[in-house]
Amino acid sequence: MIQATGLTSSPRKELPPAVDDVSFEAHAGRVTALLGAPGAGKTTALRLMLELQRGRGITYFRGRPLHRIPHPAHEVGVLLGDVPGHPARTVRGHLRMLCAAAGVPVRRADEVLEAAGLVSLRDERLGTLSRGMDRRLGLACALLPDPHTLILDEPAKSLSTSENHRLHDMLRAYAAQGGTVLCTTADPKEAARIADHVVTLERGRLLADQPVADFSRTRLRPRVAVRSPHAARLSALLAQEARATRRSVEVVHEGGNRLCVYGGTCADIGEIAFRHGIVVHQLADEIGDMGPGAGAPGPDGTAPRAGVGARTAPPQADVAPPADDTEDDPDRHPAAPAGEAAPGSATEPRQTPDDVPARSRRAARTRDAGAGLPPPVAVRAAPRPLRPLRYEIRRATGVATGFLVGAAVLAVSALTAVLLARAGHTPQPRLLAAWPRELPLPPAALGAGLLGALAFGDEFRHPALAADRGTVPRRLGLLTAKLLVASVTALVLAVLTVGCDAELLYLVYGRELVEVPADWLPLSAGWLGLVTGCACAGVLAAGVFRSTTAGLAVVVAVPLLVVPLVHKAMDGASVRSPAPLSSRLRDGLPLRWPFGGERQLDAVLRMVAQPVGGALTLSLAALLCAYLFTGLRSRVR
Repeated sequence: MIQATGLTSSPRKELPPAVDDVSFEAHAGRVTALLGAPGAGKTTALRLMLELQRGRGITYFRGRPLHRIPHPAHEVGVLLGDVPGHPARTVRGHLRMLCAAAGVPVRRADEVLEAAGLVSLRDERLGTLSRGMDRRLGLACALLPDPHTLILDEPAKSLSTSENHRLHDMLRAYAAQGGTVLCTTADPKEAARIADHVVTLERGRLLADQPVADFSRTRLRPRVAVRSPHAARLSALLAQEARATRRSVEVVHEGGNRLCVYGGTCADIGEIAFRHGIVVHQLADEIGDMGPGAGAPGPDGTAPRAGVGARTAPPQADVAPPADDTEDDPDRHPAAPAGEAAPGSATEPRQTPDDVPARSRRAARTRDAGAGLPPPVAVRAAPRPLRPLRYEIRRATGVATGFLVGAAVLAVSALTAVLLARAGHTPQPRLLAAWPRELPLPPAALGAGLLGALAFGDEFRHPALAADRGTVPRRLGLLTAKLLVASVTALVLAVLTVGCDAELLYLVYGRELVEVPADWLPLSAGWLGLVTGCACAGVLAAGVFRSTTAGLAVVVAVPLLVVPLVHKAMDGASVRSPAPLSSRLRDGLPLRWPFGGERQLDAVLRMVAQPVGGALTLSLAALLCAYLFTGLRSRVR
């Protein structure tokens, strides 16, 4: 059950609020439609309910506000706008990634694919889906954690007739199982067709809150649509025939050659047109919308009666009144008490959006007497993935970008190694790493930095975790998972690069260029540390600057800008060898370093003391501090 009370959006400049003091309820086991024309405030009301937009009011989902629910996705499934997935990811891969984010078994992806009718499209790319298929995928994403409540913003938009029927059947079945469904629509006929309860908004205010039977009776009327090149003549003949037969018929001109006839039948209109030789191009039964005000409750809280007094005909309408006088029929208009007007009489005041929801606002103020304004709505923090490592692995392997980058790095490195060997004058360590002196970083380090930058760059470009906010959560769990996956990928890329370069050099030039050097251990440690550090720097920089390009630029800036600064700092001051530090550590501890640990410590300290190692360490520390600072600042806001 959903209980929304006092929803009010924050006004902008001189404009009134898009949603002003809206209160309603959506019960479990029912489909509730939030009806309104474009700009009526439907989407804004949903965003206030979901704590995606600042304002005032409070919404309870089964007795709890959303910020007090430990895992909101397990309670509320949401569809707002398009699915913001990576266009190169498959439908099934996208759902499997969201399974890890929601903490549900991966088999749930196949279940919702079948429920949404997307089994045949499981291997299609998101970028190739039509608008209708995208809406169905969004519904599948909302159903993925099996929530109790569904909040859908125009779910039937751009769907075909058959898909529309399938969606309605799915929502009905979901509500029949005890779920709560709240969906928005701008079509009154669709609201009457799919909903059990209709809440009508107009200009951001509550206009009506009524069961679908009352809504259909008061707002929707059967009519006959007629198109004829002689519409004016046919209209006059219909009015004349209605007076002669003593029936109530209303004919409304809707522009051009179109008429809408209320109170008539296709057979009667066709016979009149045939008798008078009038050509008719269209003659069809349909349901007409009587306008937002027709469905509004009266001042006493009751819905207006259908028929007389329920609608005021436009000035251009030709209305044939009934032959008998209504004043002589006590059942048609019962006598009203003194000082009150009978329903439908000329003295009855016309209802306005300001007057209609007065009863609901008075009830809300009565409940909140002494409390003043509704409580403010604070924007809820973006949800974190419940299984961050699985999520990151599926995110990274779900598109071919990482594999293409790795293949390009191996090809460029092998070609560069062969060219360097042909030119000569390149030391063997740089030859195996394919690192010319003219480049600030080898291709493997640049590729690792690009893969690391993509880890956060793709998240900000296609925010699947927090689609409604345009950002991603800055939780340490997600950062740790991204750093771990990027580091492992960088290590694999570094080993494969050296292996491919060595194999190609052996095939082209023989064994002398691929002999293992005597100091292979510190060289290997330095090489792996360089590639891994570049990958981590790319992850942190893209997370801070929210851009893949900025992340790669920071990686390249380390050797170009930070290394010269470290060189100047080292040349300007006397730098002690790191060996005494390890000796002091060894002498100061009561226990000896096991397995010759002081040698490994010396190697690590020497590597960090190198200009590139020191610059990379400083950059990683600065980026980590900036990431933590931006995360804390967003939480404080």
